Amino acid sequence: MTQGADKSPGRRTVLGAAMLSTFAASAVALPAAARADERSGGHGASYRELPVPTVIGHRGTAGYRPEHTFGSYQLALELGAHLIEQDLVPTKDGHLVCRHENDITATTDVSAHPEFAARKTTKTVDGIAITGWFTEDFTLAELKTLRAKERIPGNRQRNTLYDGRWDIPTFEEVLRWAEKEGRKRGKPVWLYVETKHPTYFRGIGLGLEERLVKLLRKYGRDHRDSPLILQSFEPTSIQRLSRQVSTPGVVLLSGTGTRPWDFVATGDPRTVDDLVTPAGLKWIASYAQGIGPTLDLIIPKDASGKLTQPTTLVRDAHAQGLILHPYTMRNENTFLPAEYRRGTDPNAYGDAFGAFQRYFETGIDGVFSDNADTALLAAADFNRR
Repeated sequence: MTQGADKSPGRRTVLGAAMLSTFAASAVALPAAARADERSGGHGASYRELPVPTVIGHRGTAGYRPEHTFGSYQLALELGAHLIEQDLVPTKDGHLVCRHENDITATTDVSAHPEFAARKTTKTVDGIAITGWFTEDFTLAELKTLRAKERIPGNRQRNTLYDGRWDIPTFEEVLRWAEKEGRKRGKPVWLYVETKHPTYFRGIGLGLEERLVKLLRKYGRDHRDSPLILQSFEPTSIQRLSRQVSTPGVVLLSGTGTRPWDFVATGDPRTVDDLVTPAGLKWIASYAQGIGPTLDLIIPKDASGKLTQPTTLVRDAHAQGLILHPYTMRNENTFLPAEYRRGTDPNAYGDAFGAFQRYFETGIDGVFSDNADTALLAAADFNRR
């Protein structure tokens, strides 16, 4: 273990691979008068009490189902993921929906809808020109006519079996689903919620934070001990949220040399390299409870793609009282460090278990994974050592 690491035995519920039965895309609606004390989102849960290493279902179970669908979320829950991630973007009429990006070209069948052909356009989002279809140009009713599909079919051809099965969920539908599943299981369903491109959306009159706060308050997930963690690549988004709710927040960190877009927009010269110094981490700890760095900030790779030596980031973040939930572990060779790839097929599974152990040995508190079952087994192996 790295000096300063917070390794604890944790609690483990490791499930075998679960078969997902057909799940209705529309989450069950709850009576409007449901009492707050009946909700799974009530108080009593602490992010500090989550099992370590914590397994976060990345976009649900993106390794097995099209991302950000109820099929993906439900399977993540059945496999035993400790938290399940949602990325939020707005619709034209102000609803928050779950998509990794506002560009829905690759994750829906929008290109097959002739009635929306004229909506295809080019926009600059966070300094990058993108051509496609965007959630902010559709009403929720229009988006609900689309069906989700696999984002990277070249890597995950088996996931294409589920193309068209689910629609785009709203975040409120996810909150209702979490309440229902929490009552069924007798324990809260933890969610990990990201604001996507908040500066961009605020600039076009669709600010994310106020809409998100309204829903967190409505469903009782606005407290420090609510079973939900907020996250953003823009530190000012977490700061803005921290002034309105007590829900724990995590600042996501891209690769070395990059700058958060809100820093670019406001002229803040700091880069990620500045934020991972002790001084930068102390600043983050003044308003957030953790960081979500890319795995390369934990253990850099050399020119051949092999892991080198760990940085001091885990030790330094823990010294400021911050948890670390890096991203993203995937099973396929193409996504693994070079020494853990097996065979010549880039889309075949490599030695994901070996890679998990290397990262867990650094003392990270958890990890985002597209394959929650693999991550849970790896975590159990690590805790038996």
